Amino acid sequence: MPLVTGIPICIFAKPPIPGRVKTRLAQSIGPAQAAKLATAMLRDVWSVVRTLAEAVPVLAAAEAGSFGIDVPAERIWLQQSGDLGLRIECILRRGLETARAAIALGADTPLVTSAHLIQAIDCLKSGDAVIGPCDDGGFYLLGMRCCPPSLLAGINWSTEHTLRETELRLRAHGMNAARISTVFDVDNVADLQRLCSELRKLPSEVAPQTRQWLDETTWSAS
Repeated sequence: MPLVTGIPICIFAKPPIPGRVKTRLAQSIGPAQAAKLATAMLRDVWSVVRTLAEAVPVLAAAEAGSFGIDVPAERIWLQQSGDLGLRIECILRRGLETARAAIALGADTPLVTSAHLIQAIDCLKSGDAVIGPCDDGGFYLLGMRCCPPSLLAGINWSTEHTLRETELRLRAHGMNAARISTVFDVDNVADLQRLCSELRKLPSEVAPQTRQWLDETTWSAS
């Protein structure tokens, strides 16, 4: 297949169905509000990716459904079954069929900016891989220029060691992964409290849909 101009940035998301997304957060704010927040965060992340001339925004959907964003059918790539490592691998390999690099990005990082993504794309112009750390030991972004089979097999996901395990795995395959700036993802009520605090310090154009959810919901960080 001919190479495309832009790098696919594949946003991993589930349909925002109450009770099936953000389940840890739903324990504190309720399933309906958690689903609405998931939609708002996805809209913000999608909007940021769409602004980049060097990017091709892709929705890496866990399953078919409504996501609350307008996505061309050819930009919706269904994840395969399996653990997160296999699902990331399959999506990245699909992107690499037509592009020189591909990036996987989480949908629950509303504070991600174009600067973070430009930094990742720049790293991939000369390096093998790039990773965006979360300060809980995981990562919100993973990009690479090649993706060998079983590259991410057996990694322990959602632990404080996930980032380190992933970097060691890349290194074992002869790939050096550059780190870009840290961004936290929103998984629980403590993360949501932190998000509220951070948004107060940032310009209003950052995460507008998430801000709107916070303004409209009865949930309070206090």
